[in-house]
Amino acid sequence: MTRPAFDLIDTYVHLEERGGAVPEDVGADFWQTIGARDYEGRRLVCVFHMTGDSSTWEMHPAGDELVYLLSGALDLLLQEAEGERVVELRTRGACIVPRGVWHRQLVRKPSDLLVITPGAGTQHRPA
Repeated sequence: MTRPAFDLIDTYVHLEERGGAVPEDVGADFWQTIGARDYEGRRLVCVFHMTGDSSTWEMHPAGDELVYLLSGALDLLLQEAEGERVVELRTRGACIVPRGVWHRQLVRKPSDLLVITPGAGTQHRPA
């Protein structure tokens, strides 16, 4: 049965290695319980509406992350081996965050981001 239309802000989608797409409703405890979920071999697709800077750095050891700015303006900070790099995303634009690179967002204007990320093993630390 086909699921009715949904919003990627409230319902994330897991893309499975074998081609499946599995929606997951996002509740209030989603981020508190994310470590208990098995994301091995999956990519998480979601949209974030951001009005303020991210409060944590994150890093994905399982693969590269695609960040696509749908609207707004933000700076994506990447802590690479060569030093910190700023990727300015304005109006629309994409950036690939390499596997293992710590990153966070600084919001210049309220923004909507489409993110496709490997969920397995994602790590966070305070900004």
